[in-house]
Amino acid sequence: MSWFLAFAGFALLVILHELGHFTAAKAVGMRVEKFSLFFPPTLFSVRRGETEYAIGSIPAGGYVRISGMNPSEDLPEEVRDRAYHSQPVWKRIVVIAAGPAVNLVLAFVLLFVFYAAVGPYETGVAAIEKSYPAAGTLHVNDQILAVDGHKASFEKASKLISAHHCAQSPPTARCKATTPARLTVLRDGRRVTVSVAPIYDAKAKRTRVGFQYGSIDTRENLSLGSAVDLTADKYWFFTKATLELPARLINPEQRKEISGAVGAYETTRQTILNQPADVIGILALISLSLAIVNLFPFLPLDGGHIFWAIVEKVRRKPVPFAVMERAGVVGFMLIILIFLIGFTNDIDRLSGQGFGVR
Repeated sequence: MSWFLAFAGFALLVILHELGHFTAAKAVGMRVEKFSLFFPPTLFSVRRGETEYAIGSIPAGGYVRISGMNPSEDLPEEVRDRAYHSQPVWKRIVVIAAGPAVNLVLAFVLLFVFYAAVGPYETGVAAIEKSYPAAGTLHVNDQILAVDGHKASFEKASKLISAHHCAQSPPTARCKATTPARLTVLRDGRRVTVSVAPIYDAKAKRTRVGFQYGSIDTRENLSLGSAVDLTADKYWFFTKATLELPARLINPEQRKEISGAVGAYETTRQTILNQPADVIGILALISLSLAIVNLFPFLPLDGGHIFWAIVEKVRRKPVPFAVMERAGVVGFMLIILIFLIGFTNDIDRLSGQGFGVR
């Protein structure tokens, strides 16, 4: 069932994206020849009026075919006035931008629903190092409220703990601080204060009690206002991260972090099994990534069509299709490169430690 639900989620994003193009094209009077979910060969099709509605056999996207997308296309006389390249630039931009626009709006709505109805995970003690004093004193899922009576975020808690020094100077590896740190934690709904003496970590060059901070199993309840603020913040954060994708291709370490369709699908499927509510957030991020990547200014992406429409508007005459085709080779190679890197990384994760789904 998880395979089907993950597939249905991806299909929905594709349908809504293409529906944006389709609806805008119909609204501005263009002739839509075909609306297809997935790519050929076609498994099923039906014609309604001038448009053929189809389902393809390759589940790697979808498309809307509008008459005259190729300026050299031979069209009947009665169709030419409604062809894509016969329309004003503004209409072409509206039609092409409508697909990514649907995904951008959908991503924001899904993120808001996730933060308002489900809530993000609280942060706290995600793991404890056995060879440090935290073992046996702190528990996984403890939330650190204060250190030595001072309200503390993770960064401040680390500084307050490291303020407890060893007697010797310079300190030696694993020497114990002369005074214990008092940690006030929220544990199973109760406030608990524990005392633990930090020890010196020579590698970190500071005293530590030995726990890792991160997401825990407790959800945070947000007000509507806080949910809107967090949605806007995360929306911009993930947008910037996606825009930096081409630059990440250059850095070998960042290149390993790139994930493709296989990784997104498998992460969604595993999340359905483990934390079904988190699927809302994952689909929001996939929808946002789909929109941003599609707006990169390279053919055959939507952004490439928008770019060349703007160039035509600036130079006040059409751009030769041959020029757009040659320039599109660059975009096509970039897409293939991103796909291959993402696919390779996904296979490595599938055959290795997995995708780290909670």
